[in-house]
Amino acid sequence: MRTVAGLVAGALLLLAGCGTPRDDVQELRFWVIGREGEVLVSTLLPEFEREHPQIRVRVQTLPWTAAHAKLLTAFASDALPDVFQLGNTWLPEFAAIGALAPLDARLSASKTMWADDYFPGILDTNRVDGTLYGVPWNVDTRLLFYRTDVLAKLGFDAPPQTWDEWRTMQAAIKRDVGPDRYAVLLPLNEFEPQLALALQQDEPLLRDGGRYGNFRSEGFRSALGFYHEMFEKSWAPKMTNTQIANVWVEFGRGFYAFYISGPWNIAEFRKRLPESLKDAWSTAMLPGPDGPGASTAGGSSMVLNVRGKNQDAAWTLIEFLSQPRIQRELNRQLGSLPSRRSSWDDPELAGDKYAQAFRAQLERVKATPKVPEWEQIAQEMRVVSERLVAGEFDLNRAVEVLDARADRILEKRRWMLDRARETTDAQ
Repeated sequence: MRTVAGLVAGALLLLAGCGTPRDDVQELRFWVIGREGEVLVSTLLPEFEREHPQIRVRVQTLPWTAAHAKLLTAFASDALPDVFQLGNTWLPEFAAIGALAPLDARLSASKTMWADDYFPGILDTNRVDGTLYGVPWNVDTRLLFYRTDVLAKLGFDAPPQTWDEWRTMQAAIKRDVGPDRYAVLLPLNEFEPQLALALQQDEPLLRDGGRYGNFRSEGFRSALGFYHEMFEKSWAPKMTNTQIANVWVEFGRGFYAFYISGPWNIAEFRKRLPESLKDAWSTAMLPGPDGPGASTAGGSSMVLNVRGKNQDAAWTLIEFLSQPRIQRELNRQLGSLPSRRSSWDDPELAGDKYAQAFRAQLERVKATPKVPEWEQIAQEMRVVSERLVAGEFDLNRAVEVLDARADRILEKRRWMLDRARETTDAQ
């Protein structure tokens, strides 16, 4: 999930419609995160209320930095709204505490939405223990931003598709640029690059139903080893993104030629790179061990409060906001990527070469482990990886420590699952 810049610190209450609701009008409370609320109130919800005069929608916008805590507090006090936006990595947690209504029957019965119109890996993030709890709304993933002119100078006419091709290109770039510049930027304070590489392996990141870490598996060792290799061979600088004054300027001046990032940076690179470099960069799918690789399934979804009294009306709102033309409008105004394949048929999106790389990557995304503790484990992966790069751990020690930390974080989960199994067996 990404942080949206420019949000106000507190929650902004926005009212859609005016006047006191009539007795025959259902009022829906809808909490959204980030700038989507601005577009909803100013552009989209007036149309929805004209089409559905029996429904009024009251929107509250939350900043990403406070949304998780606000939603948990609302659940504890039985004050969740009828429908709300939820980051994909938060969904297992809210499903586990019983906050979300199942949606399989509603999606199957819908005349305007169907499961195979969603990118499989994205839809899978909304399933927990086989039950669908969310409808993907906007999506993101990570892939390569790269300097086409740098590759062309060295004789490469296409981006890498395999790890070996990427190794060859990075080695060539490093030889060309010398000791003070690099081939790739992998900020040490981000876990997403290592996670994307790890998701390209067949083995799961957790084992035994999410009870234990699986970081000593051959797949994860291979991914972490490749990540470490890029630092060991000085293809990547041992830096955090806070140590780089401006990632766009440094990309433009050739401090690095590859950068793993998300769709929000399309607009930033277009805006911040000089005119002389407007055709000197592009985007591409992440290379994998043997061909185009997988990446992260990010974004957010719309969910229903399991205790909500207006679930049918709330589902009507979800159907409206899931229309391809609505998703395209959000893309035009906010740059958010549509979650439905049919939304990408828009000529503006279809003709955007930078966005089309994300369209291709979205067909090859994988959900992270669906346990409430996953974000804690991901941060441990970042910390351990940083210590590996710093030389404090070797690869064997790094995966051992990561497994041990994951197992400790999952201790309560194991206890709860074991207790549930004992109860079932006793019955």
